Parts: sequence; C-alpha cells; structure tokens
Amino acid sequence: MIMRVITVSVFFLFSWGVVFFDFPGRALWPSVVALVSVFLLNRTITGLLLGTGAGLILLNDGHPVQASVSLFTDHLFPVLGSVWNLSVLAFTLLLGGFAALIEKGGGLQALTERRLASGKQSDRCVQWSAYFLGLVCFFDGLANSMLVGKSISPMAERAGVSKQRLAYIVDSTSSAVACVAVISTWIAYQLAMIKEGLAQAGLDAQPFGLFLKSIPFNFYCWFTLILLVVVISRDWKIGKIKNDHHAVQKDQRPNDPDFSVSSRKKIRSALIPLFFLIMGLLGGLYIEGVEGGIWPLTLAKVSAAYGNADAARVLVMVSVLACGIALAMNAKRIKAGGSHAALVFGQGVGHLFKPVLILIAAWLLSSVLKALNAHEVLTALLKGNVPPAVFPMLVFITGALISFITGTSWGTMGILMPLALPSAIGLADGEITPLIYATIAAVFSGAVFGDHCSPFSDTTIVSSISCDIEPMEHVKTQMPYALIAAAAAGAIGFLPAGLGFNPYFLLVLGTLVLFALPAVHNKAGRMPTVR
Repeated sequence: MIMRVITVSVFFLFSWGVVFFDFPGRALWPSVVALVSVFLLNRTITGLLLGTGAGLILLNDGHPVQASVSLFTDHLFPVLGSVWNLSVLAFTLLLGGFAALIEKGGGLQALTERRLASGKQSDRCVQWSAYFLGLVCFFDGLANSMLVGKSISPMAERAGVSKQRLAYIVDSTSSAVACVAVISTWIAYQLAMIKEGLAQAGLDAQPFGLFLKSIPFNFYCWFTLILLVVVISRDWKIGKIKNDHHAVQKDQRPNDPDFSVSSRKKIRSALIPLFFLIMGLLGGLYIEGVEGGIWPLTLAKVSAAYGNADAARVLVMVSVLACGIALAMNAKRIKAGGSHAALVFGQGVGHLFKPVLILIAAWLLSSVLKALNAHEVLTALLKGNVPPAVFPMLVFITGALISFITGTSWGTMGILMPLALPSAIGLADGEITPLIYATIAAVFSGAVFGDHCSPFSDTTIVSSISCDIEPMEHVKTQMPYALIAAAAAGAIGFLPAGLGFNPYFLLVLGTLVLFALPAVHNKAGRMPTVR
C-alpha cells in the first residue's frame, strides 16, 4: 500500500513538472508512466489509469479539477458511448460465460477420458493428447491452461510424463492459440486495439481484415506451437526439463460399458456449440460484408467481405446464439453435477470482468494519447533514425520486454498498439502495406511472450497450478524453449518480414530450422571438451 501511494505521488508530481517543460518526447510521458507503474505495482489497471491521469494533467495544463472533469466528458463518456466499444465488451463477457458452460459440461474432459479408457497411456501419446486438446480449447487462454492441465494430469502421471514437461505443453498451447484464433476471448480486445491504432493515425480501414492479414506474421505464436511438435516428436529435452519414467499404473476406472456412450454425449455437448460459434462467425461476417450476392464463393470475395463486414454486430449476435446452444446442451449435465447453468454462466462472465476493466482503462489511455498526438511525436522521432525494415522486430522486442516484466499481455497491447501501429503507418507514408501487418503481429507476439513465461503472468501461474508444480520451477524449465521460439521469431520472422520477405516462406524456413535444432543440440552435447 505504501509503495502504491509513493508511486502515485511521484508520478503525479513529475507530471505536473512535465507541464512546464516542453521537450520533444513530452507526449510519450503517459505511456512511460503506465509502463513503469505496471512494473512497480504489478497492477495493470492501476498502471493504465495512472498513465491516463498523467496525460490528463498535461492536456489541462496541470489543473486537477479540469483534468477530472475532462476524464469523464472528453474520454470516458465517448469511450462507453461507442457502439463498437459496447459490442466488444458484450462479446467478451458473453464468451466468458460460453467458455464456462463448455468447461463445466465436461465435454472436453471426456476427450481425454476416452483415451484413458482405451488404455492409450504412453508418454508420447499423453503429450500429443495435451497438445491437441490445447488446440481444441482455443477460445480462452486461461480456461485452456486450467482445463488441459487438470484433464491430462492423471493420465500424465500414469504414463510417466513429468509435471514440468506437461506444464510446458499446457502453457504453450494456451495464449499462443488464443492469440491467432479467429474466435477467442482475445479477439474483441485485439480488434479494439487495432481500431484504436487506426483512429490515432486517422486511417479508415477494417480492423478484422487487418487482423486476418496479420495472422501469418505472428511468428512467436506459430514458432511456439511448431517447437512443441518438435519437442514431442523428437523427445527433445533442454536444461532441467525431463521425463520421470516410473511404473505406469493401470487405470482404476471400472470398465463401464455405458462410459463410451456418455462420453460421446459430453463431447457433442461441447463440440456442437463450438462448431456453431466458429462457423456462425465466419459465415456471419461473409454474409454481412459480401457484395454482389453470396455465390460464387471465391477467396477474393471472402477477403473483401471480411474487410467490409460490421464485425461488432456479428460478434454479438453469434455469441448470444452460441451461448443459448451451449446452455441448452449442457444445462442438465451441469445440474446433475450440483450446479446451476445460469450460475455457471454468470461466473464465467464474472471471470472476464477484470479483463474488461483493463480494456476500458486501455481505451482511456489510448484516448489521452490521441489527444496528445503521441503517435505523431513518436513517428517524428523514428523517421530518419529507425529504418522501417527493422521496426517490426523492435516492436516485438519491446513488447516481449514489457510483457515479461509486467506479466500482462492485454496491458502490453494496450500500451504498445496505440503507439506502434500509427508509427508504422507513418513510416509507410499512410499506406496499408505488409509493414503494417507485421507491426500488428509484432505487438501480439511480444505480448504473448510475457504471457507465456513471465512469473507474474496469470496463465503461467494457472498452468503450473493445474499441473501441480511451483510457478518458478515451471518458468525455469520452460524458459529455454520460450527463448528459442522468441529468437526464431526475431531472426527468421520479423527481421526478414520487415525487409519484405513472404511470411509463409519464413514460416516454412523457421519450421525447418526448428526441426534441425535437436540434431544440432545433441551433436554439440556429444562433442568432447577441449582443455
């Protein structure tokens, strides 16, 4: 508490001092305050609000009363009065309830239970089960970590897979999958941040279209998932991570002939709502944005439709229908388990209440930065000093450092995207080029790096808890793999992408390099020591 009071006091004193000193980077002061505050206080919302407060002081020449009034009249009311913003908030909360219904219904757990019942418990098979279940649970990073860890842990113990290795697999398929998924609890926030960056630059473009085109450039997420395939298929161990090969215990579950029947029903109750959510969004965006009739269906037509569609309205409508289907298909099973479906839905919505507050705080900071013309200041500082080709890599490195230090992916996006995207647009002379897609992806990749391996990250902590391992031990054993994926993302991904290389070519090249690493590592380990 004392630390918070001191931090708040110091920053506001400095902010009043900055009012009277006109220096080139003055407009960036709120971002500095937000970043340092999040690091010192380990409170994302507090840090973003402190940055907002510092910016309001600058905008109102140090008058606290005017700054307080301006917070509501010029920033909060416009933010909450936006139809897009309200749609984003509604979609995020609805998907939280949807994820809770799917999880409580037990359908995804049944996928692993069927494998347990079949006796397929080899260590490699268990690891692949964790990997593919992580891909299935793409809709939320945190729910993914808890669900996969808890579901696979009993099977992993029987098969002799160490807790460290399982935690690494669980953590690596949580945020990485959610970040590149078209449907997830992240998508609304990601689109909101892209929209804020576009608004800062005064550019009229569809956030969803830019997001889709940025997906191939999201090198850290892709290389993290590809590295997992390498680690599992080659049984590659680095550092302290290892397999605890102990006697495999037989499953104690009775051979219930009705087990497979109930298992299939559970799986259907999870997969049907998920299928509707995915296809509903993809189809809804196409129907909403298509011009000249639905048929014939072509790739160019789909791309144009997604760029023109009113994504906010489609997100809300489809998520409401998907929640209704999930509720109808899982209500009886949830009630049989001693809970009430409406209560479970409410708890899922409540689970995302804090992320929604982070989103609102990020919007406020972005609004203040826009009023200060921070992106113009940063662009002026970068132009002539930073080659556009290296800008995506610098953004990735900056985002990785911020997210690792603060442990927040959403906070990192909220701080970095309103600065990085308008600056990239400025470096590209106001044109939408691959540099823009790479910059958007660099923000997301940098944010996921910290969410993946920072000791302060909620997904890192939840992954370790769900696999019954200490968080710091999980961080230490996972870090070498995370650094390999990050190095590949920077050297093979973002740097060449900034130079104009095709992202798909870079993904293939990175995949080949990652698959070659175990052989190089093992060969280096066998080399005799020279004295």
